[in-house]
Amino acid sequence: MDLLERSKENTKAKRPVYFALLGMLSVMRGYNILIVVIAQYLASIFIFKPDQPLKEVLLDFHLFITVFATSLVIAAGYIINSFYDVEVDRINKPIKYKIDSFVSQKTKLATYFVLNAIGFLFGFVVSWRAALFFAIYIFLIWLYSHKFKKSPVLGLLSSSILAMLPFFVVFVYHKNISEVIFTHASFLFFMIVIRELLKDLEGVKGAFVHNYQTIPVKYGERFTKIMISVIVVLAIDPIYFLWEYPEIGLMKYYFYGVFVVLLGFIPFLWKASSVKQYNYLHNVLKFVIVLGVFSLALIDTSVIITRILERI
Repeated sequence: MDLLERSKENTKAKRPVYFALLGMLSVMRGYNILIVVIAQYLASIFIFKPDQPLKEVLLDFHLFITVFATSLVIAAGYIINSFYDVEVDRINKPIKYKIDSFVSQKTKLATYFVLNAIGFLFGFVVSWRAALFFAIYIFLIWLYSHKFKKSPVLGLLSSSILAMLPFFVVFVYHKNISEVIFTHASFLFFMIVIRELLKDLEGVKGAFVHNYQTIPVKYGERFTKIMISVIVVLAIDPIYFLWEYPEIGLMKYYFYGVFVVLLGFIPFLWKASSVKQYNYLHNVLKFVIVLGVFSLALIDTSVIITRILERI
């Protein structure tokens, strides 16, 4: 046994540095963080400061610190989640597990503490409210990873709320929230809840083996599909409201498209029975959410045209 362990350690030691960097990037899910960064800047440009020159928004030091600190805290959240989920990922995501294993558990934990500390301290550069937001967010992520994840209802609600919060941390900075923003938030919340339920359907095997009481494990596949179908119907309400709201501009066409996708989503959901099919539906929802981020630029196209004409 000792010889086997030494062999593993030697193998890890011989790996090039970029293996560890690749592993850490996989653990931190850099692509998800990039989407949040883009969402925060687009919201600042087209919702909060549409009349301000683009250079001023992009070079706003405090906004940059807010976005950067958010990225660090989100990355730390993914790290602690990976730390606790390592055995589940071994079953549900074998390829990702192999890549993530390029980084030791000890390194993950050390990086988690460092990123959280920097993110929290950077929050104070912006305001005490931002620092408080990050402190609460850090604590909630740890609580979710350590405790809530194994509870079906708490796990679903907490994971959905935590996934949504980074999109709205810029509200803390801009101190601005309106009816239309609240409606956007409710739509996004419904989309994320559906996505989380689909992830649970994909990961039933690993959750069952390690006694994670997710909705599909505790209540079954049929109940989960009923739940998703109900949430799809609930999501139509904010979509309808946003259709009627003139302030969203050409973004209404995005919501027309989402409505069509959701209508076709339900029959595909009820036909799905394999991990591959659930993964396909999960990717459709991810695409809808990512496209929604970029469609923020359609809220006021005059902002784009004016800034192009100004050659900024």
